[in-house]
Amino acid sequence: MPKISSSFSTLFCLLQIFTSCWTAYFSQFSSLRQPDRDPCYDSAGRPVRCVPDFINAEESPDGTMRERCELCDAEDLRLAHPAQLLTDLNNPDNLTCWVSEPTNAFPQNVTLTLSLGKKFESNNRGRTWIPMQFYSSQCETVYKRPKDAKITRENEQEARCTDARSLSPLSNRLAFATLEGRPSALEFEQAPVLQDWVTATDIKIVFNRLSTDQNQLYWLEENIQRFRRDNNNSVLEIEENFLNSKFGEQLLKERYFYAMAELAVGGRCKCNGHASRCVIDRMGRYACDCKHATTGLDCEKCRPFHYDRPWARAGADDANPCIACNCNLHSRKCRFNAELYRLSGYQSGGVCLNCRHNTAGRNCHYCKLGYFRDQSKPITHRKACKPCLCHPIGSLSRNCNQTSGQCICKPGVDGPTCNRCAKGFQQSRSPVTPCIRPPTPENALFDAKSAANKEDCDKCRASSTRLTHKRFCKNDYAFYLQVIGRELINGWAKYYIKIISILKNEIKEDNLNKNFYLIEPGEEMAIWLSDKMLVCKCPKIKVGRKYLIMGQYKYSTITSTDYTTNNEYLKNNKEDKSLILNPRHSILIDWSTTLADKFERFERRHYKEKCLKIKNEEEKEEINKNTTIEGLINENNLKIEKIKKNGEEEENGFNV
Repeated sequence: MPKISSSFSTLFCLLQIFTSCWTAYFSQFSSLRQPDRDPCYDSAGRPVRCVPDFINAEESPDGTMRERCELCDAEDLRLAHPAQLLTDLNNPDNLTCWVSEPTNAFPQNVTLTLSLGKKFESNNRGRTWIPMQFYSSQCETVYKRPKDAKITRENEQEARCTDARSLSPLSNRLAFATLEGRPSALEFEQAPVLQDWVTATDIKIVFNRLSTDQNQLYWLEENIQRFRRDNNNSVLEIEENFLNSKFGEQLLKERYFYAMAELAVGGRCKCNGHASRCVIDRMGRYACDCKHATTGLDCEKCRPFHYDRPWARAGADDANPCIACNCNLHSRKCRFNAELYRLSGYQSGGVCLNCRHNTAGRNCHYCKLGYFRDQSKPITHRKACKPCLCHPIGSLSRNCNQTSGQCICKPGVDGPTCNRCAKGFQQSRSPVTPCIRPPTPENALFDAKSAANKEDCDKCRASSTRLTHKRFCKNDYAFYLQVIGRELINGWAKYYIKIISILKNEIKEDNLNKNFYLIEPGEEMAIWLSDKMLVCKCPKIKVGRKYLIMGQYKYSTITSTDYTTNNEYLKNNKEDKSLILNPRHSILIDWSTTLADKFERFERRHYKEKCLKIKNEEEKEEINKNTTIEGLINENNLKIEKIKKNGEEEENGFNV
């Protein structure tokens, strides 16, 4: 079995048959030579499609031809005709050959396997085999295939069966071209099915059956004449008895064998248009000398970090080179994202991994949290991102504006890094509110009053911390918020909040304050607490924490409550987007993942329909309640009129 190390696009196969033996050779071409100019790039340095030279696999050392009659003995090197002789250099003056063992048993066969080592166009190194051509005078009987079937675009990757004698009846040569008669051969670069079909790592030639048409020409007549002299029988009887005898069977078997005089297989390295030659790599394998930022034995994939677009074969119009990811010199690894590639209009799909130098993003093109851009340096600079350095007490977060570097300061705090109190504020000893307004006599009086009234505080209702679906339906609003500051105004506590998410916001037509229609996530508002709620710490509110607030606008807005009677500020700011925390009609509880799961359930259709039923029942109860009250009022009015009438009658009677 010949072993020739190297995958190729097999373009032709030439077999020459002699009476005694077939020999095999592979012509050598200049695929290993370095070209003067790299054909994979044009004169301007732009990538173009390139292919290796037409080559054959390497040859074995020459054998020696012996022109004499002799016995073949595979165990004797002098008398052996091994398969290695198939790959020595073809020389008309020294025609070596391979001879098989004598055989005539069908369907057993003799097989020659040519291992190319590399894809020259079976393409998985002999694990599975795909037939390319059948030769037989009995195609349907032997191979179950029609003779000379018509080739169309639908079956051009299938093998045909042909009678070799009809192709060259007067010649001992047989030629097969893989692309001959294939409809897509003229568009080979745009025919991936045909490209795969002519790709092979191994070529196997199977001899299934010998032809016995000319056996009398060599030995049968001579042996029959000798057998007739010894047995004194007629010719027909002699032929029949001779062929049926054990001696005849053994002699027949020894006279049948396969031999090969020449086998030429031509092709070129399959490099998918990304290499102009093949070389021996460090592993001793025959591999493509890949260009266009590709790699692999066949240039079948992109080099590491060149994943900005998917790998593709080179074509005549586009070489399809692999493109490096754009990571602005901050990363050495990236991956390909097909969805990003599609959204970009099939321009860029690389995503950088493990961005360094405090950068982030798919291209490492902006600073990560806690850093901001130094505009004096390009984004590719190692020090393009500077730390925020936000003050741990004066700032709400360690993150800052990534353009200006301004930190997010607590109320009353100022400075780029939130390291000083703003104008009109003074430093306190509290890490929660480091800067407060100077105390006024009114505030001092409020503090004294608070200390005196702590004994009057009731225990906070436990039910206020429970969230049910019915309670959610009855309320008009539900906000997920964060407390960012606090100050005291005229005996009231004003907490500054930032809306994180609007979970519910329904404005009824009878509500006078329509400003709440315009509330958006990220907006800052205020919550007011009465002096008693602040003193009793019911609820407990801490700056920096996140809460859920829920309630009804008719009990919570400035325009619809009587809380303005003791707060001059509220009287003068009735259009302010502020909420008043009503202990009976409002809920303020700490935010948790459990609440998030509940609100996610409330958004389902089943809960929404249930909520509508609850609202309708509540409206009916309200109407019935109003009707009952009106009836009682009318009944009381009738009683009063009756009493008045009776009094008048008594008075008139007394006067009489």
